[in-house]
Amino acid sequence: MKEYGIEKYSSERTNYDREEAYLRAKKKVEKITGFYWHLASYIVVNIFILIMIARHTTAEQFWTFGTFSTIIFWGIGLLFHGLGVFGKQYMFGKAWEKRKIEEYMEKERNRWE
Repeated sequence: MKEYGIEKYSSERTNYDREEAYLRAKKKVEKITGFYWHLASYIVVNIFILIMIARHTTAEQFWTFGTFSTIIFWGIGLLFHGLGVFGKQYMFGKAWEKRKIEEYMEKERNRWE
């Protein structure tokens, strides 16, 4: 029964934690890869659409909302995809909070000097 002691449990728990961390990291990388493929297809397809519209319309017809509607609406979807992948911590994460706190502290220091 010694094999079910604290050492074995601790070792099994450590292995489980490592595997769980690996699976979370792998899933995050897959999400990031999916976003970058989405971004690449957005760029390629929209360039193709713009070229085709430019070749078959006049200058006045080109500069209309219809020409850029795909870019705008797909871009909104891409933005939400990016927020879903990177989360709001990308813009408002701990590093951002730390920078802002330091910025305001520096302003206060300069104000009293």
